[in-house]
Formats: sequence, structure tokens, C-alpha cells
Amino acid sequence: MSKIDDFMNTINDQLDAVNELNSFFKFGICIVLTVLAFQVVKYGIVRPWGRIVMSTDTAWDDKLHRPVATRAYFFLYVGSAQLTLLWVFEGYSFNDTLDPIFSAIYILLATSIASVSIKHIIPMVMDRFTEKSSVTVSGSNPLITFTLRFIVWFGGLYLALTEVGIQLFGVLASLAVFSLIIGLAVQQTLGNIINSFLLAIDRPFEIGDRIEVEGTWGSVVGTGILSTKVLDRDERLVVIPNNTLVQSTIINHARGGGDGVARRISIVIDVGVDYRESTEHVKLTMVSIARRCEYIMDTPEPRVLLTELGDFAKVFRLFAWVHDYSDEQLARDWLLRTIDSEFSDEGINIPYPTSVELSESVYVQAEEARQKAATRRMKREEKKHLDEREEAKEKLEKIQEKLKDVNLEGKKKTDLEEEARRLETVINMFDSA
Repeated sequence: MSKIDDFMNTINDQLDAVNELNSFFKFGICIVLTVLAFQVVKYGIVRPWGRIVMSTDTAWDDKLHRPVATRAYFFLYVGSAQLTLLWVFEGYSFNDTLDPIFSAIYILLATSIASVSIKHIIPMVMDRFTEKSSVTVSGSNPLITFTLRFIVWFGGLYLALTEVGIQLFGVLASLAVFSLIIGLAVQQTLGNIINSFLLAIDRPFEIGDRIEVEGTWGSVVGTGILSTKVLDRDERLVVIPNNTLVQSTIINHARGGGDGVARRISIVIDVGVDYRESTEHVKLTMVSIARRCEYIMDTPEPRVLLTELGDFAKVFRLFAWVHDYSDEQLARDWLLRTIDSEFSDEGINIPYPTSVELSESVYVQAEEARQKAATRRMKREEKKHLDEREEAKEKLEKIQEKLKDVNLEGKKKTDLEEEARRLETVINMFDSA
């Protein structure tokens, strides 16, 4: 025990000698210890933690690593500064004055870490427990995140201000009258600012989305605290106040869609043909053209319907779907050019006002034979679609019977439900066509 006592006495003597150094040497020692502590935290905690985070498949921990590490470094510096002041200026009264300030800083640091953790973790948790559907309603997750972060920051600010002797509710009450006067003076400006936060929470659109607001149609290129910038089809920059956006109906062409394809858009083209043309021949020709277009989706399949018996023409309507609305005009141009060319090759006449009378001799026997062949092919197409519809209905009924099994659960049940929704979409597509 004597050796241990001697060792402890030696350490105490060394500490007493260090404590008797002047302030300059004490500051130097504190700086050296702070640098050493920084190296320990960086290479002993932050770097290994970073390697573990990068090795995982999830993305939220990668985003959380850097902000938490930065706040850990700041916490180290603040703690080192407080310990330095307590040691170098031991016994000074201003240390008691600074203690509440350091406590408030620690509270704000902890609040900041909690807030940034909520920012990255809550969306991941909500996405995991939210069932995916073909139409995604944006805004619910950001609203929950914003609410939780607001509660955390309000509580943190309240505790921090209480540490330094400031009552938050008293400050808010004293600012109420002043805020009322300022609010009346800049009512519209404040409305735009507040509505910008509401738009950020609800997120009815994002940068790059094509929206339509009160007749303005274009792509969102920027959002600010006072207005939103939209680039219309003529490449004119339209500045829309946020107040107008909140009070108007916004049509977002980049959201929704069917079958989970958010940017999908339908193309509708009306074509009038001569009454003497075969309906099946025209429909088959238009469907064949749509299927060959590189911009047109295979599912849902393009459809052609006879929609009107006009005064001078039979009107056929082509329904087709484009995967991305940015290709809409290219697809429409290709379809119209090809329809014009192939109608001429097929001998299909598009009527237009003229004083020339066409006799029956224009239609030769070869044309009649081609029309009859087209009629037979169109009937086979329609029969094929009906058979596919009946097959889909039979499959749907079998799946619905399987889903009645109470013991069915897990991935198998989820797959059956997904298949049932897909079959319902196919059946509805046939019914609408």
C-alpha cells in the first residue's frame, strides 16, 4: 500500500504544481488537451461510426452522420471552453454568471441534435408503415416532421431562455401588440411569407413539376417566400404570389397518374373521315399507327372509338397514353403526320369543304376487298380484347376467393392484393374503352 500511496502523492504534487502555473501556461495546456480530445473524438468515434453507417443499405443514417458529427465537435469546443474558464479563472465571480449561458448552449445543442434526427428518421419510419398506392398524396410526412421539430425547438428554447432568466411567454406577450401593428402594415407581404411555409409543409408541387393555376400552364422553376416562378410554354417567366397559389385550385400534371406512373398523360386526337369509309378499316389503321409510336405506352393499350356522326364526316377519337408528359407534343406531332400519310396510302379520305362531287367510281373493287379484310381483322382484335377481359375477370374471382382465407398473411397476401388491383385496372380499362 505504501507504493500506491507514494504514487498518489506524486500525482497530487504534480497536479498542485500544474495548478500553480500562470494563466498563460494554463491556456496552452487547455489548447493542447482540446486538440487531443478532438483527435480522440474524430478518429475514435466519428470515423468508425461513419464507416459503419456507410456499410448499411439505408440512406437516412448517411444523411444523419455529418450533422450529428458537426454538433458533437461543437459540443466538445463549448465544453472545453467552459472547463478552461473554470480552471484558469478559478474563484472568479464571472464563472457563476457564465454557467447559465453554457447550460443554455448545451440545451440548444441537444435540441438541435433531436431536431435533425427527427428530420431524417420520421420520413423513413412513415414510409415504412405507409402502404404504397398508385397515387401518392404528398405533404403528410413533412407536416408530421415539421410539427415534431417545432415542439422540440419550442421546448428547447423555453428551457434555454429559462436558464438565462428570460421567460419565453412574457417575451411573446410583449411582442404581440408590436406584431399586430406591423402585420396590418404589411398584411399582403406577411400573407405571402406565411403561405410559403404552408406550401412547404403541404408540398402540392416540387421544382420541375408542370402545374396549371388560373389559366397559367408551365413548369415550376423556383419557389420563394413571396412568390413561385413558373416557366410557361412560351418560355415566359410567370411570377405567382403565394397568396394566389393557396387560394387557387392547382392542377399538378406531374403527380397522380395511373398504375403508379406519376408523369403519365393521355393524348386524345379526333379525326373525321368520309362516310363511305369502313369503320373497322379506319379504327384498325389508327390503332396500328398508335402502337408503332415510340412515345406511346404499351399498357394501357391505345384505343379508337367512333364518337360522332357529324354532318359531313364520321369522327373517330384516338386514346393513347404517353409515359412522360414532356413527350406529349412530340407524340402528337408524330401521330398526326403518320395518320395523314397512311390514310393517303390506305385510300381513306378526310373530307373538307369543296364543290367537287365524287362519284361511286372512285371506290374500286380493290378498295372494297381491303375494307372487308380490315373488317375481319378488327373483329378478331375485338374478340381478343373480350377474351382477355373475361380471363382477367376469372383470375380476379379466384384471387378474391383466396383472399377470404383468414390464415393468409405476409408477403403472399400482399402479392395477391397487388395482383387483384392490377387485374381490376385491366378490367376497368376494357370497360372504359
